[in-house]
Amino acid sequence: MTRSIENESRRRFLQGATGLTLALYFPWAMARNPESGGTQAARFEPNAFLRIGEDNSVTVVSKHLEMGQGTYTGLATIVAEELDAAWSQVRVESAPADNSRYNNLQWGPMQGTGGSSAIANSWEQLRHAGASARAMLVAAAAQRWQVPAQEIAVAGGVLTHAASGRQASFGELASAAAEQAVPEQVELKQPADFKLIGQPLRRKDSAAKTNGSAVYTQDIHLPGMLTAVVAHPPRLGGVVASVDAKPAMAIDGVTDVVQIPSGVAVLARDTWTAKRGRDALDIKWDESAAIRLNSEQAFERFRQLAASPGAVARQDGDAETALAGAEQLLEAEYDFPYLAHAAMEPMNCVIRLAEGRCEAWYGAQIQTRDQAQLAALFGLEPEQVSIHTLYAGGSFGRRASTSSDYIVETAHIVKAIDGRAPVKLVWLREDDMQAGSYRPMFHHRLRAGLDGQSMLVAWQHRLVGQSIAAGTGSDAGGGVDPSSVEGAANLPYAIPNMLVDLHTPTDIGVPVLWWRAVGSTHTAFSTECFIDELAQATGRDPVAWRLAMLQEHPRHAGVLKLAAEQAGWDTPLAPGRDGERRGRGVAVHEAFNSYVAQVAEVTVQSDGSYRVDRVVCAVDCGIAINPDVIRAQVEGSVGFALSAAMSEAITFTDGKVDQSNFHNYTPLRIADMPRVEVHILPSAAAPTGIGEPPVPPLAPALVNALAAATGKRIRRLPIGDQLAG
Repeated sequence: MTRSIENESRRRFLQGATGLTLALYFPWAMARNPESGGTQAARFEPNAFLRIGEDNSVTVVSKHLEMGQGTYTGLATIVAEELDAAWSQVRVESAPADNSRYNNLQWGPMQGTGGSSAIANSWEQLRHAGASARAMLVAAAAQRWQVPAQEIAVAGGVLTHAASGRQASFGELASAAAEQAVPEQVELKQPADFKLIGQPLRRKDSAAKTNGSAVYTQDIHLPGMLTAVVAHPPRLGGVVASVDAKPAMAIDGVTDVVQIPSGVAVLARDTWTAKRGRDALDIKWDESAAIRLNSEQAFERFRQLAASPGAVARQDGDAETALAGAEQLLEAEYDFPYLAHAAMEPMNCVIRLAEGRCEAWYGAQIQTRDQAQLAALFGLEPEQVSIHTLYAGGSFGRRASTSSDYIVETAHIVKAIDGRAPVKLVWLREDDMQAGSYRPMFHHRLRAGLDGQSMLVAWQHRLVGQSIAAGTGSDAGGGVDPSSVEGAANLPYAIPNMLVDLHTPTDIGVPVLWWRAVGSTHTAFSTECFIDELAQATGRDPVAWRLAMLQEHPRHAGVLKLAAEQAGWDTPLAPGRDGERRGRGVAVHEAFNSYVAQVAEVTVQSDGSYRVDRVVCAVDCGIAINPDVIRAQVEGSVGFALSAAMSEAITFTDGKVDQSNFHNYTPLRIADMPRVEVHILPSAAAPTGIGEPPVPPLAPALVNALAAATGKRIRRLPIGDQLAG
């Protein structure tokens, strides 16, 4: 049978499905003539984060990237709450790159998104932004109506003076409000008065992403623009020895073949032509300095390193002496592979160089760093580099590259053609899978000592893995990268003697990068699995034993109790069918100041295959800005974490990455997604992040459940077929 395949674009599909008439959207045009605000004189901009137009629109300016995590909705909710705006009148647009106004308050003078910090660092800042604007609107109304400001009420974007019966919308007062002085102090609402915060408001980005009008980098088309695809060396560290460009240049539509530091770029009229040109290149690679890494050999070396003490990350009491005198000694080793970020939208970027300025369009995650890198390459000042931040189709840390790799690569291509045309660089998924950056491979070795009453008296945790922070200015002294040991060095359990140390090999050569939830993705697994092994060895209930050691950490204990209660921990699981074994496992972890506990339920078949039936999750992330977004983030995190736990791994053979796309780097399929229940702990604490914290506990909860069902301990991820046989 012959099948024809038609490549339906996202827009074409949506057009056919809905009959929409689509208009191209150019962010730079909007920035110059904002749709919502009309002319410059007809809008009210009380601060860098808010604009109110005479058309009654309220535009919130987001300093953080929207990459699917709900940031636009969360930030807009905070502003709208203190402003007392109607949710329907609020829209969101991305801030320009400008760290003097839009820096991440948790990072110092740097604009960027990451570490689940968007809401946490914006909370007070945006509350004041909204409250200040509200006060100026009230002052304008009081002046116009000649009434005391205290008698004016604001609700749903309307100001009302009950005694006189007068009222006005925000838009009607915008110009007058712009004439008022910005208040030096404002009174913020009490949580009991919140009307929008805590409600499952509709997301601000859903409609555009559903009808196809949301703009991603691939949607940018500039006059005269060329599209580039790059041939990277097959082994990391390789460089071009020679290239024959003639076969590529013979293809209709290919305009240029240029050599750049990272490889050879082919430019053409479109992506497909550029790819065909790249495939036609005849390149000889100089691999004299290329890595020849084999994953299994690297693990063996890591295990050898783990035999000796590393740099100390935490030391309480005297763990060595306590271990030597313990009544019972247990130990275990855990291995974690490199992982790819595998964002649904592969990396891409558009750069135009003209008139002593550089403009860039892409899903920018660390604008300040990228701005500096582009300025240095082009010999410009940072303020001569404009970055238009677009929607990003996921990142999971990939777009926060410490070297701004694919962005700088685009700039090198523009420079190589003397800036004669704008360039869109497109990385295919294979490019990112085989030439990107990875979650570091790690080896953990844990030892624990128990006394005569089976009480945990000593804990020693040794980690071996590459540093992400090395060379970035983020690494602490003493040879300890905090991101390597987070979740291990701050283990919350009450253990009198504790030692956590770290080996950081520096000669591996594989580029590593933060991956969603960073170090906690491996430390939560080793610590929560080992705690479970200890509970099993001493005959303790895993939940009760954890709670007994968490008395000084009520937020850990709070989510653990809630998850256990909602999962029915104290009631037996329903039995499976003949030949099936069922199990339930638990884990609790804190990441980025949010607390998450999960209970997983599994069914294992006689051949070792298994399914995850249910995941019950309890979260404490402070005040819940939007419970619907929180649930969505937790559900997405469960799917993301299950993918890594069950099957994902980047492996190297003789320096080459073995995986290339989703056929051999397999994210969870929708049919394998378990039922996920999310319970949010009520809190009056300031909100913290939720994009990453639900990822770490999933793998240990799952593996603990598999152990409960089968008695077999998994100590190496991914699980794969380790239960078979």
